[in-house]
Amino acid sequence: MLSIQYLSFNMLFAGLTITQYFLNPDVLIPIFGVLVPVLIILIVFVSETKKNKYKYDALIEVSKNIKDSEEISGLLNSFKESKKSNTDLRRTGLVTLFTGIGLAALGKFGLSLDVLFGVGLLVMFIGFGQIIAGYVYPNTGSELTNAVDDFEKK
Repeated sequence: MLSIQYLSFNMLFAGLTITQYFLNPDVLIPIFGVLVPVLIILIVFVSETKKNKYKYDALIEVSKNIKDSEEISGLLNSFKESKKSNTDLRRTGLVTLFTGIGLAALGKFGLSLDVLFGVGLLVMFIGFGQIIAGYVYPNTGSELTNAVDDFEKK
């Protein structure tokens, strides 16, 4: 039993030392291919967490110095995440639409791949949907009222 395990271990490294085996590009490329996306996602999560922490720490420090509760509520409203307005939907829809057109053209005329052409059409129709959503769903009444109130305060 021991000789079979030794033989399979020897076949794995093919006469190389462990250091030579792990420095081989055939082994390093898949390792980096798995670790780099994990590292990128980790960096994004850490930076978002720090950004939120600093934002709320700043809010607490500012609220300690403000005596007017209306100003504090205004600060809290400014930190709220708002949904995309219809202008944002139209803008991102236009960008997505032309990205889809570019992918479809690349698939049809550049690489002659039907799959890439289909992916381009899919992205293009997503862009159409975003543009239509920007026109169909207007801003809510409360958003318009808040915008008018903020403008009148200035």
